[in-house]
Amino acid sequence: MTSYLAGGDRLTDWLTTRDHKRIAVLYAISITLFFFLGGVAAALIRLELATPQGDLVSDDTYNKLFTAHGIIMVWLFLIPSIPAVLGNFLMPLMIGARDLAFPRLNLASWYLYMAGGAIVLWALLAGGVDTGWTFYTPFSSMFSNSHVVAALCGVLVLGFSSILTGLNFIVSVHTLRAPGLGWFRLPLFVWANYATSLILVLATPVLAMTLVLVAIERLFQVGIFDPALGGDPLLFQHLFWFYSHPAVYIMVLPAMGVASEIIPCFARRPVFGYRFMAYAILAIAVIGFLVWGHHMFVSGQSMYAGMVFSLLSFLVAIPSAIKVFNWTATLYKGSIRFSAPMLYALGFVGLFTIGGLTGLFLAALALDVHLSDTYFVVAHFHYIMVGGSVMAYLGGIHFWWPKVTGRMYSETWGRIAALVIFAGFNLTFFPQYLLGYAGMPRRYHSYPEEFQLLHVLSSAGAVTLAIGYLMPLGYLAWSLRHGARAPANPWLATGLEWQTASPPPEHNFATPPIVVREPYAYTPEGP
Repeated sequence: MTSYLAGGDRLTDWLTTRDHKRIAVLYAISITLFFFLGGVAAALIRLELATPQGDLVSDDTYNKLFTAHGIIMVWLFLIPSIPAVLGNFLMPLMIGARDLAFPRLNLASWYLYMAGGAIVLWALLAGGVDTGWTFYTPFSSMFSNSHVVAALCGVLVLGFSSILTGLNFIVSVHTLRAPGLGWFRLPLFVWANYATSLILVLATPVLAMTLVLVAIERLFQVGIFDPALGGDPLLFQHLFWFYSHPAVYIMVLPAMGVASEIIPCFARRPVFGYRFMAYAILAIAVIGFLVWGHHMFVSGQSMYAGMVFSLLSFLVAIPSAIKVFNWTATLYKGSIRFSAPMLYALGFVGLFTIGGLTGLFLAALALDVHLSDTYFVVAHFHYIMVGGSVMAYLGGIHFWWPKVTGRMYSETWGRIAALVIFAGFNLTFFPQYLLGYAGMPRRYHSYPEEFQLLHVLSSAGAVTLAIGYLMPLGYLAWSLRHGARAPANPWLATGLEWQTASPPPEHNFATPPIVVREPYAYTPEGP
């Protein structure tokens, strides 16, 4: 059968495709571009912070830089990365389907993503936005002189893209599973993207409503959030974080799904406690809707609300810990191969664990008063989002690269890049925990000299991290032309996606698969 890559090479063939695999490639190219644009803003931030005087850019430009970095990385990379790229490509293959349930909506989601990205870029390039990626009111709605409304419109359009993707995944999992593929035979990657899709569909409309209200207040001076007009700024925080804390799990749950595919494959052991892993995914998604108030411990909400949100924040750590313990138990006595995907997956587990444990510090009311709005929060967020989600995304790219492209990459370079990224990440962000604990506020472009050493270490780590991120771009691009031809199943993995050719044919399977065994049926010798 003809590969999906050979089904028409003209640009119009790609821009009008309804093949989920080609749409995933379109997303991959777009998301990679935005990732490096956000990285440029991060590099400028770290250059500025290498000296305490704030002598590279003005304070206003610095505000616009960290806002550009946040908006691009959160809305244009982290939220869509794993679901839109790996999820789009793999979900139909993993459930034995020919495509997603709504191919046209799938293509429409990419066009909405590109439209939203274009609007955001226009806002950032036409003069910038200085509110931070959270658009806190009343500054964003009444006082900022930057292109806030345009940025809000861009993020609003991106939200509709996310909703279409989530809707497609939910319907596909319910209606297109292969014969024999019951709920508890689904790969954990499918479980993770299914739970993520529920969050996307249920939470994103709240974000859309909130952004529209900010734009209305800004354009028409209607008192919604501005206390000078009779509004309540706490209302904005409740609405915004009701979406944006579950959004953390939009970024992390798919990463957990990736790790759950890679670790048993390279440990040659079944996933320990498969059902508990699946239930933990659903538990994280549900409890994630109940903890938004821990972002507001110092905002003025009642002490009793703070105590409830603190307890719920500790509660959500339990299913996350279940997953870490079960990954560890899966590794126990396994025939472990430290291939590049495995190094990325292990890096994800380690960095996610550090980020999760430091999240418990911020969930404690008394500690949060000291640590709120310091670099401790910056470090915690990046350990979860960058150390976790980006490491898992790169692990997934390396794991499924032979399936997507039909080519093998340099295993040596893959391992080196994984180690460089791991070292660079820790050198970048661990000093920021120390900075935050010492009292260094975030979002300041000048600071007392006693903080310079830790900032210099962080900036040196950022250089290392940038080199690490550029390395896969090089050797993966090289592999497209010069890499060895990939067999159908180079890792001897058990999922349905490995039971078809590499790269897959246009309709995925020559004959519809029938599932007759449990997932992750690994032995030390093979599947």
